[in-house]
Amino acid sequence: MVQKAKILLVDDRPENLLALEAILSALDQTLVRASSGEEALKALLTDDFAVILLDVQMPGMDGFETAAHIKRRERTRDIPIIFLTAINHGPHHTFRGYAAGAVDYISKPFDPWVLRAKVSVFVELYMKNCQLREQAALLRLQLEGGGSGGQVKESAGLLAELSARLAAVEEQAEALSKQLDDDSADAAAVATAAHLERKLTGLRRALDALEPGTGATPTLPSQN
Repeated sequence: MVQKAKILLVDDRPENLLALEAILSALDQTLVRASSGEEALKALLTDDFAVILLDVQMPGMDGFETAAHIKRRERTRDIPIIFLTAINHGPHHTFRGYAAGAVDYISKPFDPWVLRAKVSVFVELYMKNCQLREQAALLRLQLEGGGSGGQVKESAGLLAELSARLAAVEEQAEALSKQLDDDSADAAAVATAAHLERKLTGLRRALDALEPGTGATPTLPSQN
């Protein structure tokens, strides 16, 4: 059974959390609630998340401050953050969201289909990342263990399969980047595409390091 990804929902209003759960339930992933920035940081101490949906306006620690804490922690700094806000103070306010480390910034009320689609991109990336990490770790153990000829051949085949899968994702990402350039997409979409490209580059380096005879020790990228 494939383990579900966890999505952290942070909002001080229970009705907003309920609405987010209703929108994202179709993704069939694990939705984790946090009613404050402090509660969100506590959840991030023990669990890994594919993406964080973070409300900007909250009493006490607001969304910007919460994001700053998340980005300062080595364990959580690479988790994508989507800011949600009921107010719009213009470009400066939006820029502050990106400066705080957000990959997207959505104003309420938002289109449920658009939000679900954006979240699904990060969930899919997280799941593929986890699968590649697990398969790459298994392959490395087999290669380092100097298994039988059959095992080595099987490992080589697995390495080729992983490389082909990653190449397919890289091709899709390249097509997406070209489409964004053609359509003059907004900053949010460009930031999302750039985040995806960085993760794919890390995965490719880790996979290339597993090639027999390279003598390199692969450093696997973070899961998020």
